[in-house]
Amino acid sequence: MTYLNRRNFTRLGLLGAALLSLTLGACTTQPPLAEPAKPKLLVLLVVDGLPQRQVEAYRDQLAPDGFARFLKQGRWYSQAHYGHAFTVTGAGHAALLTGAYSHRSGIIGNTWRDAASGEPVYCASDSSATYIGHATKPLDGTSPRHLRAESLGDVLKQVDPRSKVLAVSGKDRGAILPAGQTGTAYMYMSSTGQFASSTYYMPKHPAWVDAFNNTKPADAYVWQPLLPEAAYSRSLPDLQPWYAPGGALPKTFSTQGNAPNEKFYSALLPSPFVDEMTLAFARAALSAEQLGVDDAPDILAISLSGHDYVNHAYGAESRLSHDHFLQLDRQLQAFFAHLDATVGAGNYVALLTADHGFMPTPEHNAQLGKPSGRIDPRKALERVNAAVQARFGEGKWVHGFSASGVLLNRGLIKDKQQDAQAMARVVADTLKKEPGIAAAYTRAELMGTPLQEPLYGLMRKSWHPEVSGEVQYTVREGWMFATGNTGTTHGSPYAYDTHVPILVYGPKWVPSGRVDTPVEVADIAPSLARLLQVRAPAQSEGKLLPLR
Repeated sequence: MTYLNRRNFTRLGLLGAALLSLTLGACTTQPPLAEPAKPKLLVLLVVDGLPQRQVEAYRDQLAPDGFARFLKQGRWYSQAHYGHAFTVTGAGHAALLTGAYSHRSGIIGNTWRDAASGEPVYCASDSSATYIGHATKPLDGTSPRHLRAESLGDVLKQVDPRSKVLAVSGKDRGAILPAGQTGTAYMYMSSTGQFASSTYYMPKHPAWVDAFNNTKPADAYVWQPLLPEAAYSRSLPDLQPWYAPGGALPKTFSTQGNAPNEKFYSALLPSPFVDEMTLAFARAALSAEQLGVDDAPDILAISLSGHDYVNHAYGAESRLSHDHFLQLDRQLQAFFAHLDATVGAGNYVALLTADHGFMPTPEHNAQLGKPSGRIDPRKALERVNAAVQARFGEGKWVHGFSASGVLLNRGLIKDKQQDAQAMARVVADTLKKEPGIAAAYTRAELMGTPLQEPLYGLMRKSWHPEVSGEVQYTVREGWMFATGNTGTTHGSPYAYDTHVPILVYGPKWVPSGRVDTPVEVADIAPSLARLLQVRAPAQSEGKLLPLR
């Protein structure tokens, strides 16, 4: 099933408006919001790969009005977690404004395999759309056609077509998925250092986008640490053996006198500068698109991708990640000052969160005496194939790993009249013998009576019956899939990956203070819908955050 496209939404506008008053009364337990009226602008800030532990660990080093604005003047939720097991960028960004985890959104990962053919699928790929002014590869992200859930922006535009929904990110999926079906997404092009949209959204860029790109914002940078060396004593020093190349500060990004090229622009991704450019583009969009100006509320979603790239390469415990967080903090302070001066401090609500946290590197865990390790996916798949062939005979029975699952060759199973459930059972049992695998469930188990086992519920929410494979697995705490011996990742159901910030600023609508009540990321969409006085997105499974 493919979710509704852009044209379908115009037909739903009257229906959405008619249902609005009923939905607001039926789906909430809190009394109606008092004046003032709904905010003119909702700003969603997503720091890709930011674990909550970093926000609290470096709080004393924050600027006065970056992250500290949320912590001192806003409302922040100290126990916010994802409610799904496969904590990756695509699944996280899909959940933010839909309120739906993968089992409803259909975004089961960043990539997966087509259930019928076994061919690779990217969460934002669409062969019918291309980047504007840029070459487009087959699996590049160009539209939300794989997203099967309605977003808050879709609801907002149904209620009032004047509302604008715009998203920008260093990653295509970081913009496309929050934009929903009817918003507009712009993404950083690592081939040129520019921002571009796709033909799904428009035939050509508006003049302001071309003007921004012509300023050539990505020409030369040096990443200097913000603070003296002693200030980083709580993070790991540079040049650890498990760091990817370039694991030291300062870092110079230059073209050695030549014209900037793709290598240079790609090198900016694991740095503060892709985020600096993303926020600059957002400021240009605010002005050109007149966001937050009239009484039709707008949404601006900004996904800051640099932190994820830094953490993958060096780990969240590194000095580079520590400093990158502080760099982001200063960038946010400048961005908030711009919002206050243009939109007006009393006209917008800002919410900051992350799409996932980050696992400490296995080597650092080992130094701390914690069980950890790296799983080579190629060798694990070889053992799965060998076990299946030993039982069912020669044949390419397994297409391969697919997101956090294993996809079987359904066509071959049918042709050879084999028992798919029995084969899935062999795969699951084989995986559970791997030292780094915590649990594995078959399709029959995931579709049957819920099991009262610790990880089952989280894993079930990462599995979609039409998109996922026949077996769903998850790793043990401290373990990760990796083909190399550097860097780290995310994608597990453990706190280091699920525990993320939810920080809200908007004094007219949200009082300040720390909230220790456990909440989920799926709660964001229905809560923001409440502030905007529209119904929650149709597939939302979250509850209302305790905003008062």
